[in-house]
Amino acid sequence: MASKPKSKIEPRAGGRILADALVAQGIDHVFAVPGESYLDVLDGLYTVRNSLHLVTCRFEAGAVNMAEAYGKLHGRPAAAFVTRGPGACHASIGVHIAQQDSTPLLLFVGQIPFNETDRESFQEVDYRKMFAPLAKWVTQIDDAARIPELVAHAVDVATSGRPGPVVIALSEEMQKHIVSVPDIPPARVFAPHPDPEAIEAFVKLLKKASRPLAIVGGGWTAAGREAIGKFLRSHNIPTTVSFRRQSFYPGTAENYVGDLGVGSDPALVAKVKEADLILALGTRLAEAVSQGYTLFDQAGSTPIVHVYPDEAEIGRVFRPALGIAGDINAFAASVADLKPGKCAWKDWTAELRALRLKGMVVPDYEGPLNIAQVMRDLEGELEPDAIMTCDAGNFATWPPRFMNLKDGQRFFGPTNGAMGYGVPAAIGLKVVHPERQVVAFVGDGGFLMTGQELATAFHHAVDPIVIVFNNSMYGTIRMYQERTFPGRVSGTALTNPDFAKFIESFGGHGEVVNSTEEFLPAFRRAAKSGKPSVIELRQNPEQITTRQTIAQLRALGAAPKHPVTATAALSARKEGKKRKGR
Repeated sequence: MASKPKSKIEPRAGGRILADALVAQGIDHVFAVPGESYLDVLDGLYTVRNSLHLVTCRFEAGAVNMAEAYGKLHGRPAAAFVTRGPGACHASIGVHIAQQDSTPLLLFVGQIPFNETDRESFQEVDYRKMFAPLAKWVTQIDDAARIPELVAHAVDVATSGRPGPVVIALSEEMQKHIVSVPDIPPARVFAPHPDPEAIEAFVKLLKKASRPLAIVGGGWTAAGREAIGKFLRSHNIPTTVSFRRQSFYPGTAENYVGDLGVGSDPALVAKVKEADLILALGTRLAEAVSQGYTLFDQAGSTPIVHVYPDEAEIGRVFRPALGIAGDINAFAASVADLKPGKCAWKDWTAELRALRLKGMVVPDYEGPLNIAQVMRDLEGELEPDAIMTCDAGNFATWPPRFMNLKDGQRFFGPTNGAMGYGVPAAIGLKVVHPERQVVAFVGDGGFLMTGQELATAFHHAVDPIVIVFNNSMYGTIRMYQERTFPGRVSGTALTNPDFAKFIESFGGHGEVVNSTEEFLPAFRRAAKSGKPSVIELRQNPEQITTRQTIAQLRALGAAPKHPVTATAALSARKEGKKRKGR
């Protein structure tokens, strides 16, 4: 039987081939700040505009943050496009976020013509060197015939194992070359499942435990999230989420006991040290989660079961009793239907859950605006599938402490502490899902880093709600400053605009909230406005954290430390030797 003749491959320019390659790989959103270094790609994107949504942004860091937030929500990459040199440098913030958050991301960077390489041409940067420490893979396309191959591989790298960012430089003249090359479809790859012996070893460790604790990280699919939740709830294992991973375990579950990260409940942290088995599920056990690498000892006196897709991360700091390398969702499927044993930790789970509920009780903070009560009120107003994005700063500890996420809600923030993330992330997700309620939490400092991206919301006719916590300072740095140098305020005070008038100047909806009672009406007006909205919370600057005031920090910082001098230490050692000699 004669073979079916292949269809004719039409010659195309490199810019068009790249646009077609993105569509072939299932990329449906591009977030971009245009540049002359990839004009031909922009023209190619025009051709595929019915298959791929181009979102024009105002700042490269904002564009990449939007693409990164897309990857967090969907578990597959969007693409960001920036121009060479300064554009790439601005974009590097988002690449670092994607690396530390294990988020799939594609960043395309326009590049100089390759015949000008190493002449310090206009805006020339060697991107392989620049992004090598930040990305999973960095490449440059100089041959248009290789575009489908390299784009397909970039998607595979970004989504396989521990997900992460891939950076692809596009030489300028390559985009103009006319070649005949076929498009490449996505590869269907089945995730690696855990060894049955590993599951048996896991069950044995769990049966020995009387005070287990689960720490849920990121990287879960919808099915994996459901499966791991089924296992943890059926076994009544007290469950925390790692830093800014609230999306992956519902706060309404009876075995949810809080978050481990910046601003964690000290009572929970103390209880973690009493656990006799740690189930680290999809978390690296990084600095924030381990409270500065102090929660566990490196030798593993507290048994740890570490399940993670990257074998190199298992035991990197803390030696586990059992390491399971592989897809965390496949692991979840393997344990979802395990029958619970006697579960000798009923009282332990109840004790930790009680601590969580106690920590959520609204304190009687000084001042007319109680942010804790605002968070409790907001929880009741959010839609069942609402998406929340969070910037970096002290304000970011209020939602995790006083709000519980429902099963269908999502909460995303940068684990690397990058300010300027919350607003563009919210806008990007609202562009992708205009039917869902999207709320951003951001401090006054972070808002003025990327708040101009609200112009992107107007341009694309979407209406996120941005809640600005205004205390007129870089709060986190001020907190550390007061601890170390009490009363010596230097470089941390801020002068702010009227944030409500800022959004109104675009034609949006602005609200200023000075008291607790004003918040709910203001939020409801914003939600009904159908416009991009900013709600400014003018909070008491004295309440620097959810648990401490500036006065309390100063008192602690000013307390005498009684340092041991070198002379005193030497005298103590000599005295000790004398006693031994006796």
